[in-house]
Amino acid sequence: MSLKVLEEERGGWAVLRVSGELDLVTSPAIRQHVHDAVAEGRRSLVLDLTDVLFCDSSGVGVLIASRRLMRSCAGRLRLILPARGAEDGSHVNRVLAALGVRRLFDCYPDLATATEAHTATGPLTA
Repeated sequence: MSLKVLEEERGGWAVLRVSGELDLVTSPAIRQHVHDAVAEGRRSLVLDLTDVLFCDSSGVGVLIASRRLMRSCAGRLRLILPARGAEDGSHVNRVLAALGVRRLFDCYPDLATATEAHTATGPLTA
């Protein structure tokens, strides 16, 4: 299965809706989309991973690299990881939890809560 990325704007947030598989072959495309958004001056980014059916370690790596990039430019990164996305429950959610890195990310159940203005304060420093 291939990867699709749709870009949209929602209340000052750049939203990348990702669907398909996030793996060694497709991860560079996500990395490029995130870099492009930053190059365009975007500092508030949402990755909607609701329709990601599979994520391997390279996919996780690209998410961690995206987080690092956004933090380096004082930006914000949010992930949409619904409890039951991608048919049988969010695969990405399970992978991040299993690897112990889910806590690194600001995770939201849907686009509406991820882009609410009142939650758009700066990131907390760990």
